[in-house]
Amino acid sequence: MRNPYDIAFGFAIIMAIIRSSHAQDSPQEYVDAHNSFRKDLGLPPLTWDDTVAEFAKNFAAERKNDCALIHSKPPRKYGENLAYGPELNATGAVFYWGREKAFYDYDTNTCSPGRRCGHYTQIVWKDTAKVGCARVTCTNTPMCYVVCNYDPPGNYIDTKPY
Repeated sequence: MRNPYDIAFGFAIIMAIIRSSHAQDSPQEYVDAHNSFRKDLGLPPLTWDDTVAEFAKNFAAERKNDCALIHSKPPRKYGENLAYGPELNATGAVFYWGREKAFYDYDTNTCSPGRRCGHYTQIVWKDTAKVGCARVTCTNTPMCYVVCNYDPPGNYIDTKPY
């Protein structure tokens, strides 16, 4: 039986993609999508950073031929979220990561068994102040690859995100 949260989030993602399928993936779209999650927690908003975005752009270009969900090589200067999907755009990618909120338990600072939540915790990492993202169309398939990088990075072991 499917988890009702998965179904609801899947529907929300599809609707976000449909509503903004003609979007240009502007910096503001990425920032607004991230900040919608941060606002719910009373966290300061992220701002766009061109240097961080340039890093994301260069990494996305490296992955364009295979669009593999492989993170940039250590040592990493920035936190990083990756997404891959058909016609994926800024809003769709960020809401895809943000759906993991349902699987994060703040009290235990853990993810639900068998679930991931690190993409969400990076979005809401209290010390992160800047974001930069990029999107490319894959050359090996009609899919889109989205990279967002975060400065300073988050997701430190045994540390709560907010």
